[in-house]
Amino acid sequence: MFSSVSFYFCAMKKSILTLLALTLITILSAQSVHDDFEGNGSINTWFGDDCDININFANPFVNAENPSAVVLRYHDTGGQYANVRFQIADHFDLTAKNTFSLRVYVPSAEVSGSAPQQISLKLQDGDLSEPWVTQSEIIKPIEYDAWQTVTFNFAEDDYLNLDGGSPPPVQRSDFNRVVIQVNGENNNEPVLAYLDNVDYYLTETSEPVFDHLVWSDEFDTDGAIDAEKWHHQTQLPSGGSWYNGEIQHYTDRTENSSVADGKLSITARKETFTDQGHTKEYTSARLNSKFAFQYGRVEIRAKLPFGVGTWPALWMLGKNINEDGAYWDNLGFDTSYWPACGEIDIMEHWGHNQNYVQSATHTPSSFGATVNHGGQTIPTASTEFHVYALDWTAEKLVFSVDGNVHYTYNPEVKNPDTWPFDAEQYLLLNVAILPSISAAFTESAMEIDYVRVYQEGTTAVAEAQNATVRPVFYPNPVRDYLTIELNEPSLQETTIFIADATGRTVGEQSVHREGNNLIINSLGDLPAGVYFISFTAKKERYGFRVVKE
Repeated sequence: MFSSVSFYFCAMKKSILTLLALTLITILSAQSVHDDFEGNGSINTWFGDDCDININFANPFVNAENPSAVVLRYHDTGGQYANVRFQIADHFDLTAKNTFSLRVYVPSAEVSGSAPQQISLKLQDGDLSEPWVTQSEIIKPIEYDAWQTVTFNFAEDDYLNLDGGSPPPVQRSDFNRVVIQVNGENNNEPVLAYLDNVDYYLTETSEPVFDHLVWSDEFDTDGAIDAEKWHHQTQLPSGGSWYNGEIQHYTDRTENSSVADGKLSITARKETFTDQGHTKEYTSARLNSKFAFQYGRVEIRAKLPFGVGTWPALWMLGKNINEDGAYWDNLGFDTSYWPACGEIDIMEHWGHNQNYVQSATHTPSSFGATVNHGGQTIPTASTEFHVYALDWTAEKLVFSVDGNVHYTYNPEVKNPDTWPFDAEQYLLLNVAILPSISAAFTESAMEIDYVRVYQEGTTAVAEAQNATVRPVFYPNPVRDYLTIELNEPSLQETTIFIADATGRTVGEQSVHREGNNLIINSLGDLPAGVYFISFTAKKERYGFRVVKE
């Protein structure tokens, strides 16, 4: 017998305190934009700009490539900027879906011989008085006298920003208009064309999907850090000073690293402290993870410290690094020196350049002042939490903040000099102090809400380490009802939590179930997007990510 659960959604509760999330798929939005011109479309704002259009025109070229009975007729009678367009009520989320496609047929008899043989798709902000000034455009060649499907991928195709200062299209959230233009602007030659099957979707990819949570720390136990997960790296390098001119001692004291209210604080402090025969005027903490892995996705939700001279970092080093005092070196894995071991900087922030965060790689081919870096400005880096993420595959490293990608490292030639990233790495969290530290500095902390590592999963099973309860969930994506199927009936009552993609808890309910299944209903009340669902069974936490259509 199935039991039903109705969620009562509330705002601003403790974020994911009991959540361990498994990513099942990577679609981040259910935004539906399509039109087949046969009554199955979601676009109702078609408009011809200096171009006659008919969105209910009998297909004059029915064939195997396009058997549709109805198409859009596009008739440019010679206007300089002729095009057709539509606008949506919301804005396109290009981090979730980045590809537009359409079918087009252009009869050669209806085109001047001097016209360019192309079709372009432009994204604009239709709320501007001059929407074209910030547009981004992709141009594709076409054939005449044939139906063909043309795709425009704003994550991978070459694009043109009319304003050279505009960021890449996938980093923007202001686009709400699509403009389609056949044979280009500044062209007064007439053209007759037919369009069909306009769609907007997520690009299919053969890249790995990191949907299995393999390691995490949610920082839900107050006090000292979890010694089973973290190692305090305190041993000074030879000579008594840390690298890059850092002037602090790293300590294992709770004054410098501790957990409270679901957050880890790594606190840099101004204080006189003597250790290992050396006296320094600042202290902080440097943590090594007692977990190493090869390939996957790292997500760290953090708020950064303030202060000129502070240098917080979320980063990784090869497990094989020869560095006395490091966790894996102590266990005998010290076979390579830096930078041959490889370094991946997920996030670095320098207090003298407030709110600019950077990601970088250090390899034998470029290290120290490496040329391999990129970043973005986060106006609230030190006042709000943001998710700093790395996607690491055998081919590339992709760095992002809150889903906005700012750097990809993908060297064409991969060898030990350029790509030492085919072996296990471990995580480091620290706040360093530089000689430029402000005289007024007293202390500041980097706060971390969670650290999560995902790798490829093979089944839709949310499973904790050494778990006896093995839940399976379906369907995903979900519209109204979600079933959690358990392998044993012993769990009589549990609490289900649901959080949105930012980590904000939007639902919580104590559930009594019968049999082996929980049915979560009323999901239809949620807006489309990604949600995390979690619960605890037999002292193990289970979590998974679902997409709400």
